[in-house]
Amino acid sequence: MTKNTNIKNLIELNIAVLLISTSGPLGRYIDMPVTITIGIRALIAGILLFLFCKWKGFNLRIEKKDRGILALSGLLMGLHWLTYFYALRLSNVAIGMLSMFTFPVITSFLEPLILKTRFQKIQILLGALVLLGVYFLVPEFDFENDYFKAIGMGVLSALLYSLRNIITKNKVSNYNGSIVMMYQLAVIAICLLPFYAVFDIQIIAGQLAPLIALALVTTAIGHTLFLYTFNNFSVASASIMSSSQPIYGILVGIFFLNEYPDMSSIIGGSLILTSVLLESLRAYKKGAKKV
Repeated sequence: MTKNTNIKNLIELNIAVLLISTSGPLGRYIDMPVTITIGIRALIAGILLFLFCKWKGFNLRIEKKDRGILALSGLLMGLHWLTYFYALRLSNVAIGMLSMFTFPVITSFLEPLILKTRFQKIQILLGALVLLGVYFLVPEFDFENDYFKAIGMGVLSALLYSLRNIITKNKVSNYNGSIVMMYQLAVIAICLLPFYAVFDIQIIAGQLAPLIALALVTTAIGHTLFLYTFNNFSVASASIMSSSQPIYGILVGIFFLNEYPDMSSIIGGSLILTSVLLESLRAYKKGAKKV
């Protein structure tokens, strides 16, 4: 790989991460019920990915034995999005994204339990680092405090996302990523159909531009472009560099929403991102030894 090609690949990866990170600011900006926001996001993005898969000529058939697992992973993805957006509504971009970004370390705990792989002692240290980071994010341990509830929602969102990723990796990894994402979006859109019937469509029309941005820029283009960067980087390498996602999201939030994180959020976020980076580097070194 030449130097210019490597720079081009790095730019593409960072563009993908930047696009995905817009979920935080857009989730805060869109003034609609979370269920409707996520339902329309899934519907529009699902249609766009369907058209993309047809254009690329992908085989859309899913084996019967995999359909139940794919539906479950879609349900988990939908619950992840719902809890994440509730976290954003209850707090701000920094709190919502940082609390959700505990998912890499949560995954490192869950994966050995679910897939029956060896548990690493270093994960205890990283887990403690994440808990310390969350402690700094929490203003006070009060169930009436919106920030406390937001962090709880963010961590729950991270747990759901971790479960979805583990199930997807273990059961449906033999399918193209765009196809898997398309079917997961279809499950989300169908599950949220009842909420459309009790909502004023005129309000949706007024929020159409940010909704399309969320579906097109964040979901369809961002996630698909990120999947395609795996052709140039290992999954571990891409994951390490995607640790900048909360930073991008916070910067976009500062620029468009004028939301500045306080010192506690900066300290807590730094501890969480440090644990994520250390876990990603550990996974990268482990993968490199197998090559």
